[in-house]
Amino acid sequence: MAFTIIKHPLILDKLTRMRKEDTSSKDFRENLNEIGQLMVYEIFRDVPIQEIDIKTPVTETKGYKLDIPVVLVPIIRAGLGMTEGIQRLVPTSRIAHIGLYRDEETLEPVQYFAKTTKDIENSYVIVVDPMLATGGSASKAIEIAKSWGAVQIKFVCLVAVQKGVDRIIKDHPDVDIYTASLDPILNASGFIEPGLGDAGDRIFGTK
Repeated sequence: MAFTIIKHPLILDKLTRMRKEDTSSKDFRENLNEIGQLMVYEIFRDVPIQEIDIKTPVTETKGYKLDIPVVLVPIIRAGLGMTEGIQRLVPTSRIAHIGLYRDEETLEPVQYFAKTTKDIENSYVIVVDPMLATGGSASKAIEIAKSWGAVQIKFVCLVAVQKGVDRIIKDHPDVDIYTASLDPILNASGFIEPGLGDAGDRIFGTK
């Protein structure tokens, strides 16, 4: 597996805007989608392509197209916030969904919804959630994707801490991880610091 922190001036600028407490839900969503688009270039660096014959207005030549279906798997609900930005650059991608909540007693993720797409076993699968904190939900979502037959899986988040990264490496050493920031602390309340707060609430304007 590979762990990649995608550092780019535009990502750093937009992430800083998102961290600010007074950023509106509208601006939070827009910057999240834009960061998702910027991260796509690195995430898809090794995606297989196929050479094809095309005709330009001038002559015939060779071109390229993606040689594998793409499936995005947002972890509901916050993961939905990153999906739109990625899909704008990969408009042929299909979207599966995984809904998880944390049991207040065991603190373990519990599945309440899951819907896959056709041919996921032969697809390039991107599991998406803005935050990678303890890693429990991310690991469970990857486990579900594998139960569907997914093999080529990448996990993409906006902000991570080492504890979550270590959990994914331990549970799924075959899955590459991409993030825009590795933050230093997971506090006693389970929030990443400096983090973003509750990404789902900030995306959807809820409390």
